Amino acid sequence: MKKASFPLAAVFSLFSKKVVVSFKPLDAAVALLSLGAVVFSSFTVYAKPHDNAQVSVRGQDGAWIFPLDAEDTATVSGPLGDTVVAIHGGKARVLSSPCRNQTCVAQGEINTPGQWIACLPNNVFAVIESGEKDQEGLDASAW
Repeated sequence: MKKASFPLAAVFSLFSKKVVVSFKPLDAAVALLSLGAVVFSSFTVYAKPHDNAQVSVRGQDGAWIFPLDAEDTATVSGPLGDTVVAIHGGKARVLSSPCRNQTCVAQGEINTPGQWIACLPNNVFAVIESGEKDQEGLDASAW
């Protein structure tokens, strides 16, 4: 069976053609309105207040939940030793960990639901969760 060949010259000829696009004032208005709608919807969806956000800290001995506005420190033991997670000023961060590379400490602060810090060598995981419970549960789009 002979293999079909695709000439390389045909590919280059596609890129050498000049395309002329006429851009009219109404096109610009539609583009600006679309961009505005995207920016507005992004702020509407992602800029929700996080008044009841909480920090969930999990380790090998269990899990702890703290309000994000708490002023507290959690010492979580892991296979390598103790990892210290601090919650201060509406933010959480890993202060110290016995792991070798200290990536969890270098990650810095988290303060938005969905953000997380993990110390994988020490099996410690901290995540910011929204305190709002989903009233509707699963829907057809979840399947």
